[in-house]
Amino acid sequence: MSRSIIIKKPGGPEVLELTDTKVGSPGPNEIKITNLAIGLNYIDTYHRSGLYSLPMPSGIGLEAAGKIDEVGANVKEFNKGDNVAYASMPIGAYAQQRIIPEKIAVKIPDGINHKVAASLMTKGLTTNYLLSKTYHLKAGETVLFHAAAGGVGQIFAQWANSIGANVIGTVGSDEKIKIAKEHGYKHVINYSKMKFEEEVMKLTNNVGVPAVFDGVGKKTFKGSLACLRPRGMLISFGNASGPLDPVNVPKDIQSKSLFLTRPTIGHYFTNREELQAGADEIFEKVKFGKIKIKIFKEYKLEDAKKAHEDLESRKILGPAILIP
Repeated sequence: MSRSIIIKKPGGPEVLELTDTKVGSPGPNEIKITNLAIGLNYIDTYHRSGLYSLPMPSGIGLEAAGKIDEVGANVKEFNKGDNVAYASMPIGAYAQQRIIPEKIAVKIPDGINHKVAASLMTKGLTTNYLLSKTYHLKAGETVLFHAAAGGVGQIFAQWANSIGANVIGTVGSDEKIKIAKEHGYKHVINYSKMKFEEEVMKLTNNVGVPAVFDGVGKKTFKGSLACLRPRGMLISFGNASGPLDPVNVPKDIQSKSLFLTRPTIGHYFTNREELQAGADEIFEKVKFGKIKIKIFKEYKLEDAKKAHEDLESRKILGPAILIP
């Protein structure tokens, strides 16, 4: 039996239930894995709340790292005992043990532990596609990233700095300014106290930035558009402050010939080869010190409710994990 978190109906953190579930043997193209560390991500709250609809009852969680217990008959890339990580559907990572498709797993190289791998996959792969695929960030460019002190934000600035780019960051409180600066942001704006769009225009001599990376959503959307230069791109990849209002294309987009995209990780890593290549890029930057990962907090699996409460109340100031 495996202890797992399930949800029987959408709602607040109280709907997260710890249960015993039976785990069988993997199918021909599957692997059976014991999770040793589970990634905690804001998208988990969207699944739990019903913002992103799931068939009920459902497991929860997309990201974890662990060790393979058993492989299916057709599995060629993995063996029993391999250390692997994953960050993809099917949902259900909040579990001690589970079966996953071979195609969503990547090998963890020597020198990367399970806790780091579990905290790195979703956030690292997200950073990878945001700055190298959705928008190809170049040396010398200055861009804006919202929620700079968050898990993705901490990785994003370090990665950007490693290629010679500059990032202006925004945060929601003064205590997060220090965290953002420690991770490579030269300019950090508290958007709860200042109009970040005005500050960005000052910092760019009223030119604006070529790209804004916005995972906050409702609170920052209009301001993000305002600080883009003509033909700039708004990359809206999350909505921590609430879903976006409908976009007025003539007013919001046409006025400066802007680009608006809503990327998702699944559209940028469509097969195991792309996934492994993306993960290897991240692991390499960590191994060579270009990106430093510090786990902010660890929770026991049975404390998933508390973890979600902390996540939604912005008490988690960096990568956090669940330990089965």
